[in-house]
Amino acid sequence: MSSLRALALAIELAKEKRDEAGRHLMQAQRAYLLAQNQQEQLESYAADSEARWVSSAQVSMTTGILQHHYQFMDRLRNAIGLQDGVLADLLQQVEAARKLVQEAETRLAGLQKVLERKLKERAMVMARRDQRQTDEFAAMQHARSMARLQSGEIAS
Repeated sequence: MSSLRALALAIELAKEKRDEAGRHLMQAQRAYLLAQNQQEQLESYAADSEARWVSSAQVSMTTGILQHHYQFMDRLRNAIGLQDGVLADLLQQVEAARKLVQEAETRLAGLQKVLERKLKERAMVMARRDQRQTDEFAAMQHARSMARLQSGEIAS
């Protein structure tokens, strides 16, 4: 009985670990989506800035303004490149968290199968015990019947 309690406790702990891993995965996915949204905003802003620049470039521009624009766009492209790195790191974190969830689910499933097997074994032991008791009772009844029968034959 105590082994079943220990197994039930192990299953409960495995469920908690799986749930914690699931929460961690959701946080990692949320962080990735936020970073992806930020990446899209940066790219959209860069495209809008280029479009505005092209339309305003038709009007005469000084070299200072032109140089400022190129520096700004370089910095914006650099920020986009940095965000690419952030996205790659966050994607690795998501995959690592997903792997932990799968491992936790596998562990939990294994423990549940062990518990199921132990419960089946226990049920078989109980069924055998009941059958043995039934057989012993039937044998005793038969022996009594035979004894009565024999004592009745002897008396006649």
